[in-house]
Amino acid sequence: MSRTKSTRAQENKSARIVLACTLMTCCVFFSQVGASGETSTAEKDSSLKIYLLREAVIKGNSPSLGEVGIIRGEESLVAKASEIALGRLSVPGQEVIVDRSMVLSRLACNGIPVSKVTLSGAERVRIKQQQRIIKGSEFVELASSFLAKKLAGGSVCQWDLLRTPADLVVPGGGKDIKLSPRLAKSSAGDRAKVQIAVLANGRQAGVREVTFRLKYNCRRVVTLVDIPAGASITAENIKIEKALSNYPEPADWRRPYGLVASRRLSANTVIRPNMIGPVKPKVLLKRNQTVAILIKRPGLLVTAIGKAMENGRAGECIKVKNVDSQRIIFVKVNEDGTVEPVF
Repeated sequence: MSRTKSTRAQENKSARIVLACTLMTCCVFFSQVGASGETSTAEKDSSLKIYLLREAVIKGNSPSLGEVGIIRGEESLVAKASEIALGRLSVPGQEVIVDRSMVLSRLACNGIPVSKVTLSGAERVRIKQQQRIIKGSEFVELASSFLAKKLAGGSVCQWDLLRTPADLVVPGGGKDIKLSPRLAKSSAGDRAKVQIAVLANGRQAGVREVTFRLKYNCRRVVTLVDIPAGASITAENIKIEKALSNYPEPADWRRPYGLVASRRLSANTVIRPNMIGPVKPKVLLKRNQTVAILIKRPGLLVTAIGKAMENGRAGECIKVKNVDSQRIIFVKVNEDGTVEPVF
């Protein structure tokens, strides 16, 4: 009986020892698991996951990592990584290529080790600036409509575009864009220039100039029959017709009735200003003809005899030699055939 009790006591002792060992083992195990979990969480908190986009469109001209990728991780680390600069766009329309090695390099330079970064997504990111392109055809359309208002009611009947201007790239998208046209000075009478300033958010973003060749409504004189040299221009031998010209009609234009042909004009000839002229007065003095030289002043009359050195008409100035002094002087021919010295 006592032997049985001793055996049971020994078994209970052994069970207690086993239980104690089991508890100790569990404690050690769970403490290790806890430590491992804390380490894993710490590592997770200090790592970054970055997904790179294939293409990114930015508003400014200095792209940052946060604009070209999706960043996940600890909040302060994400904020720091998002602000990392990746270069600069210096020219409108320029594109920049950023690859993974550059991203890792920029992270390392800013104190974020490569070992704590996981990259995914595109191998390279194409970055371009948000922008608006104003086509050359838009400038032409605006310039043409502006010119139509400015020239309304005048003699200009058409204008032909000489050259389409280049497109203009406005960086940043430019939601508030205004085009302001104005007439620019042109040295050629058959040209009109419209200068268009492009304003983005109140600031000038560029200028384009559109040039047109002008056509004017005018009148021209055409011969109906052959007109010999010296013949008068009349309503019977010419006609007035409408035509287009590269230059405006002179303000003092008038029908050429009463003028004479300076040379022979064939039928259907368009008469130019140098083809006709006024009727010349008759020659009153001929070369070597003796003339009376008169000097008339209030209460004074001086006369002398001279010799004409050339033919002269009324109103013309010619050379005359004074017979007494043999001096050659300039005189004006009077309608009565006398001459008067020109001083």
